[in-house]
Amino acid sequence: MKPSDLHGIFPPITTPFVGGKVAYDQLAGNIARWNKTGLKGYVAFGSNGEYVYLSDAEKLEVVKTVVASAAPGMKVIAGTGCESTWQTIQLTNACARLGAHAALVVTPFYYGGRMNEAALLQHFTAVADKSDIPILIYNVTKFTNINVSVGLAARLSRHPNIIGIKDSNGNVSTLGEMVNAVDKDFSVLVGTAGALFGALTLGAVGGVLALANVAPEACVRIQQLLRQGDIEAARALQIRMLPVNTAVTATYGVPGLKAALDMLGYFGGDPRPPLLPASEKERSEIEAILKTAGLLS
Repeated sequence: MKPSDLHGIFPPITTPFVGGKVAYDQLAGNIARWNKTGLKGYVAFGSNGEYVYLSDAEKLEVVKTVVASAAPGMKVIAGTGCESTWQTIQLTNACARLGAHAALVVTPFYYGGRMNEAALLQHFTAVADKSDIPILIYNVTKFTNINVSVGLAARLSRHPNIIGIKDSNGNVSTLGEMVNAVDKDFSVLVGTAGALFGALTLGAVGGVLALANVAPEACVRIQQLLRQGDIEAARALQIRMLPVNTAVTATYGVPGLKAALDMLGYFGGDPRPPLLPASEKERSEIEAILKTAGLLS
């Protein structure tokens, strides 16, 4: 996988369920539609994929489905981070055998008090050494309470099999510092659409964005406009998408994201318990936000 393969927009795709079981046909149907939107590829088992609720067998079947359904040339990144280094290596290489092009490895967090920089450096280095595919670091402090510092990212960026980071903290200043500190072939991807415009202007190469599930064309267009130098049009589109992004992340979370997908003609469905579906009141609010943004008539 070349560094340029990460230049673009990736949705951390949702995992559809029917009757409590993973609905692989509906997943393939969503991907068939996303294939036509200009996305660079897909991330299976980001936080929006409810990966913490899936068995290893389900994860492997999802990867198999995504690889089979993605259009030619699109890249598939599998979220393979587990609490132990050994488990992470095993799952990463299992996904590699199924055709995943790279792995997204979240920071271990259960023993958070001991996850200092030395432990994280050892973990990511060991995974990268043993992985059959390149890996990306996943920094999502709001869920893990662990942060990959700019300095640690810079050190890890020198490993030939660590090709990038998805930083979901949304701090544009820190993203800019990271872009400046890491190896030149190391890709920094922003992990929240609220910071997309700012991150791209500071040198991030793309994004892994929940918003790209429901507004893929808009996310892709923001990056295209910036590449073309049309900063004002990119800024205006970013501003129009901000309420949608807030709705499907901070306000309503995965249940809201899935409700929005249903409204837009994708298959969202219910989240897996203990997550509860969006309420009727929440669905009404989400619908109004989508209409205001011009995503729903």
